Amino acid sequence: MNRKAAYWLCVTAFISGCAALGTSQLAGRFGEAAPRERAVETLPPQAIDYWSAVKPVIDKRCVVCHACYDAPCQLKLGSIEGIERGASTAKVYNPARFRQAPMTRLFEDAHSVAEWRAKGFFPVLNEHADTPEANREAGVLYRLLELKRAHPLPAGKRLPDSFDLSLDRKESCPKPETFDAHARKHPLWGMPYALPALTISDQAVLMGWIEQGAKYLPREPMAAVFRAHIDRWERFLNGDSLKEQLASRYIFEHLALAHLYFPAVDERKFFRLVRSATPPGQPLALIAARRPFNDPGVKRVYYRIVADPETVVAKTHMPYRLDDARMRHWRSLFIDADYEVTELPSYEESVAANPFVTFRDLPVQSRYKFLLDEAQFTVMAFIKGPVCRGQVALNVINDRFWVFFVDPNQPEIGRTDAFYASQADKLTLPASTGEIYTPLSHWRKYAARQKALLQEKDRFLAETLGERKRLDLGVIWDGDGTNSNAALTVFRHFDSATVEQGLLGTPPKTAWLIGYAVLERIHYLLVAGYDVYGNLGHQLVTRLYMDFLRMEGESNFLLLLPEAARTRERNHWYRGAEDDVIEFMTLPSFEDRSVPAIDYRTDDEKLELFGLLKKRLAKVLSDRHTMAAIPNPQIREQLERLHRVTGTAATLMPQTAFIRIRAAAGDEYVTLLQDSAHLNITSMFGEKKVRIPEEDTLSVIPGFIGSYPNAFYVVDEDALETFVDTVRGLRSEDDYARLLDAFGIRRTDPRFWTNSDTFHLAYQLRYPVSWGMLDYNRLDNR
Repeated sequence: MNRKAAYWLCVTAFISGCAALGTSQLAGRFGEAAPRERAVETLPPQAIDYWSAVKPVIDKRCVVCHACYDAPCQLKLGSIEGIERGASTAKVYNPARFRQAPMTRLFEDAHSVAEWRAKGFFPVLNEHADTPEANREAGVLYRLLELKRAHPLPAGKRLPDSFDLSLDRKESCPKPETFDAHARKHPLWGMPYALPALTISDQAVLMGWIEQGAKYLPREPMAAVFRAHIDRWERFLNGDSLKEQLASRYIFEHLALAHLYFPAVDERKFFRLVRSATPPGQPLALIAARRPFNDPGVKRVYYRIVADPETVVAKTHMPYRLDDARMRHWRSLFIDADYEVTELPSYEESVAANPFVTFRDLPVQSRYKFLLDEAQFTVMAFIKGPVCRGQVALNVINDRFWVFFVDPNQPEIGRTDAFYASQADKLTLPASTGEIYTPLSHWRKYAARQKALLQEKDRFLAETLGERKRLDLGVIWDGDGTNSNAALTVFRHFDSATVEQGLLGTPPKTAWLIGYAVLERIHYLLVAGYDVYGNLGHQLVTRLYMDFLRMEGESNFLLLLPEAARTRERNHWYRGAEDDVIEFMTLPSFEDRSVPAIDYRTDDEKLELFGLLKKRLAKVLSDRHTMAAIPNPQIREQLERLHRVTGTAATLMPQTAFIRIRAAAGDEYVTLLQDSAHLNITSMFGEKKVRIPEEDTLSVIPGFIGSYPNAFYVVDEDALETFVDTVRGLRSEDDYARLLDAFGIRRTDPRFWTNSDTFHLAYQLRYPVSWGMLDYNRLDNR
């Protein structure tokens, strides 16, 4: 054994010995640890109630960092079950693993504290004898709060470098038996981490509850009015005919991440659609598969609706309405439509991972209309789903672009249906659950399929449209005059993203025009087929494949431009890219035979096209995030000046900042977004090499955009001009520090939590259905 190996063996043995000693000491003082039942039928006098006193504090002060897959140490605090489950040193997001990880989804992959302990989760509440002393000294949560109380944040505007705030930082996950060592090494790392301490009253509530044994009353049973709606929908989703079973499978595979709600009852009570081995009326037997299309292992699947018990957080919240109109529409699309199903498709991976094979019997027009009805949700699922985390996952898209959709009512839809049915083998997606040790060879295979698909698509379009019909604005879906999902804006915030209805901000560099095939493949690539617990190869191939879909959407949009403008824009969007990239952006035969039937009158055809599209979609364009949403013309005038900020000043601003403008007529809330410019976005790594900061801009969007604020500003109305002037004049990091001195609420600011509550309340009042708790894991330290 070499000296280095021997050294680390000794270190490991020492640490293990310390942990064992700590465990032994706790057991000696308080008895052996074992999970215990904390739910009680009645609380003793003077006991602190979890639901009315504790949970509101945890939601506002703890869930803002501890929710979803990226909760530090997998400690999810948005439910009592998450608190009881505890924490783990295993990371869900691990881009370096060569084997897929075991799944640890709360409410799915284990159903008791004992089962979670068997999966390696350790307690953050005391599991020794139920005494106040044990609850304090053997409770990690209690001790983290106590550590913060004893060691508040150091004085100063910025936190010292000893606080690691990077997204992929090495986590410290102290166990009860190792907490003393953790506290000695990191005395400033109490909870909330890298944020101001809680108020004395909030601390007293949390610490008192834990000291009392963290007992809680069971959840109240579901109200009968919800059960009536659920029963009706479960009857609809569990019809016995083959047509009904296939349609329900399609619906489930697209809504597995949705927050369902019944507007006739309560717009803030959310539910999830799950698969069960038991039919409605019987106790749920949850089928917890890795993907929604994996083999359920039972002869007949039943679709059930269950309450979502977790606190709603903005980063995963995707509300989806269930009402009478929705049921009638789905019935018209999937049940009353004229088609036959003679055999249900299998769940073999080669079939189930390819929706063009699985659902070939469902009419393409019905499928496409289903996706378009809630297009924001459809696109949002890949923006807010588990794939969308971190810079490498997001650098497949530009910082801001507009999305348009092909009209599903085009008369050629029947021929399009037949075309995609004939190309199913080329539409296979990288959703394999097997080990992938050669991702680049897999990528070459998919690249070859995409190239072959584009060649067939080129031939099909040339024959179908090239000479018979010139493309005009009629190819663009107008939302049927009522649906505001017809146009979307996607914002990338470096390592997170957002999608909103409408054409927001100034005209962007790029845009997408997508039809059924691209929209469906995006869903099965990045949502249904993506495995957040998957290995490096799966995640790499998924990211690389998305390049093809982005380029297909962009090239579709370019087809609406004249040849010279099309070439000019294509070359500008992909400056410095490899030559073979252009092959995926062109349809040579069709482009040679098709000239857009659009009367262009300027030399800036793309800008002109954007204007024409705005006019076509005027009836359905949402205005809640446009400047018109701000009634005060003086405030609008000042904010408009920020749209003209480019270069260094824009680069120095954070990716996402929320502004509160205190005005006599009522506060206004605005999001300021940095749009980072790139030569191209074809490379998964080395993003800095293609960055062009001199072309960076800012987008000013009324309301709240994004789930991960980097900064908060509070500006009085009479100081707004000064704020705007200061932003426009930024030239250095020192300049930005002075901006924060005057208007910022830093993460070290004693007023931080008060302002956090103010912003959350405003968010809730403005968007009662779509709001959720913000996430503070990306707050700047500047």
